[in-house]
This record gives sequence, C-alpha cells and structure tokens, in this order.
Amino acid sequence: MAAIDYRLAKRAVLRAVGVGMLSKIDVCDAHPDLLRAARHIGEAAEDACPICDSSELRLVLYAYGRDLKAGNGYARRAAELRELAARPNEVSCYVVEVCMDCNWNHLVRSFSTGRRAAG
Repeated sequence: MAAIDYRLAKRAVLRAVGVGMLSKIDVCDAHPDLLRAARHIGEAAEDACPICDSSELRLVLYAYGRDLKAGNGYARRAAELRELAARPNEVSCYVVEVCMDCNWNHLVRSFSTGRRAAG
C-alpha cells in the first residue's frame, strides 16, 4: 500500500500564510459537509491546528472505489480500513485534517487499499 504524504504542500501553504501571500480566510474555508463529517466521525489529531493552535483538529477519512457503490466518496471511520482492505478491487483513501475552531482543512495523505492495490 503506497502512500503519498502532503506535508511539503502543507508547509508551503503555511509559509504563504506566514508571509502574507495567503490570508487565514483563504485557508480556513472548510465546506460544511467536511465540518459535519469531522464533528461526527472524525478522529482527534495528535497535533494542534497550525493556524489557530486549537486542540480541536480532527482527521477525516474518505474512500473512493468502484465497488463502494452508494458509499463511494463518503467519510469513513478509521476502524473501517480493515474492511476496505479486504475488498477485491482497489479503494483510494484520502485523509483530511480539519480544525473545528477556525475551519482550516488540508489533505494530509492519500493511499490505496484493497486486494488489487496490495498486489
């Protein structure tokens, strides 16, 4: 299962905020559906929000795959990863961090799972 980490992209965004190229309004724009998913099924992140230093930073997992049918593109609990990995076809997963206080959001990592992705 190959993963892509987006830390460098996050650093670039945070640097742009720090030097004034982007405003906090530009980066604290989480969609209401993303905020709802973070509130109800997101898991607490280990770090504080990089914008407002809040401890209300949550991680939300989204899964996309042809076999997911009606569940394609929906937020999932991290506990569902084992079920996704057992699927016969590849499932693409995306983890987004979301601040419940300032609405910061950023893609943290992406990876593929499922039996076809492993092989």
